[in-house]
Amino acid sequence: MRYQILHSPVSPSTPNHMILPVIIYKAVEEDFKSLFQHNHWHGLWTGSVFNEQHFHPDTHEVLGVVSGQATLMIGGENGSTIEVVTGDALLLPAGYGHKCITASKDFTVVGAYPTDQPFETCTQYDQLQSINQTINSVMLPEYDPIEGNSGLMFKEWHNIYHCGTYIK
Repeated sequence: MRYQILHSPVSPSTPNHMILPVIIYKAVEEDFKSLFQHNHWHGLWTGSVFNEQHFHPDTHEVLGVVSGQATLMIGGENGSTIEVVTGDALLLPAGYGHKCITASKDFTVVGAYPTDQPFETCTQYDQLQSINQTINSVMLPEYDPIEGNSGLMFKEWHNIYHCGTYIK
């Protein structure tokens, strides 16, 4: 599977994750809703990406592009602007900012989370050290949202950060 990795430093609007990168899966051919459900990701929703920079300090998130294309800002002002198209999926670590800059009229994503717990959506942060404590306490997912028991998440996330907080 083709993929891309993004690392972004702290931005004024988003803390991002100190260690984990964003994983962009390219040209996924399966139905995202079925795929995420099968791979034990929860809270499925269908819609778009907010046009305001935001992040989730207490959960990871996956976004699968089911139609159209868009330009997204990932990682805030110090991050990257990327183009996504139908079949792309983004695995966003806790704390990573994301925002839609422009999108086709038919741009639609399916989103999901690794747990079925409530989570917070933030558009800013005050204390970097405090928000990083929340971000770093988020457990690594048990399943890759695209490949289940194997996959890029295990290569790019699990292999780079082994800490008692992350391993069950």
